[in-house]
Amino acid sequence: MASLARFSRRALRSAHTIANRHVESPQLLHTAERAFATQAPNSITASPDRVKWDYRGQRKIIPLGQWLPKVAVDAYVAPNVVLAGQVTVWDAASVWPGAVLRGDLNKITVGFCSNIQERCVLHAAWSSPTGLPAETSIERYVTVGAYSLLRSCTIEPECIIGQRSILMEGSLVETQSILEAGSVLPPGRRIPSGELWAGNPARFVRSLTHEEIVEIPKLAIAINDLSRDHYSEFLPYSTVYLEVEKFKKSLGISV
Repeated sequence: MASLARFSRRALRSAHTIANRHVESPQLLHTAERAFATQAPNSITASPDRVKWDYRGQRKIIPLGQWLPKVAVDAYVAPNVVLAGQVTVWDAASVWPGAVLRGDLNKITVGFCSNIQERCVLHAAWSSPTGLPAETSIERYVTVGAYSLLRSCTIEPECIIGQRSILMEGSLVETQSILEAGSVLPPGRRIPSGELWAGNPARFVRSLTHEEIVEIPKLAIAINDLSRDHYSEFLPYSTVYLEVEKFKKSLGISV
């Protein structure tokens, strides 16, 4: 910056010297014009009608190479969710605000009527130490509580994963099971069907009652019904047209 300032001052002095001599030579006049052009303006005033674009906005769908995330027509994905790479969100599923599903190394699948709640992180490794598929698979009627971390695990139908739980590579939650909030399921650990596990590391607590098992899919359906209300607030089936009509009327434009 200092050298640039010295150059500008030197060019300005030479230009003024040429101008003061009243030289009529076209070549020297051209040199003077070039010298004056090197002087930067003191301030730049932005146009009042300049559109302020913000390119820092978060993208919901991030393709990676040949992989493009797939979202079913009736699935709800919140505006600030990140889906990257090999991600599939099936019918009636919902992914709530702040969740990140990063399928850059392997596949991530969210099954029918399952829900991934706020701030969850789903990832998949290249391979699993247990020999099971390294992809992250969440099957139908599964509820994953907020702030949970799932990596290369398999969750079979009709399960509940409590808030702030961690499921490591190769872990398996069999159908109609519950993992309590704040639990950690180590790599390769399996929760048998119809059981309640909790703790760090997660351990067997007791068997689920018939009433508890029946309530698992009901919870997933209730969350799906709630997601319909959120889904209706976004395009293409939103209520934003009401604001547009109100704005047109304020401008005197016929609706």
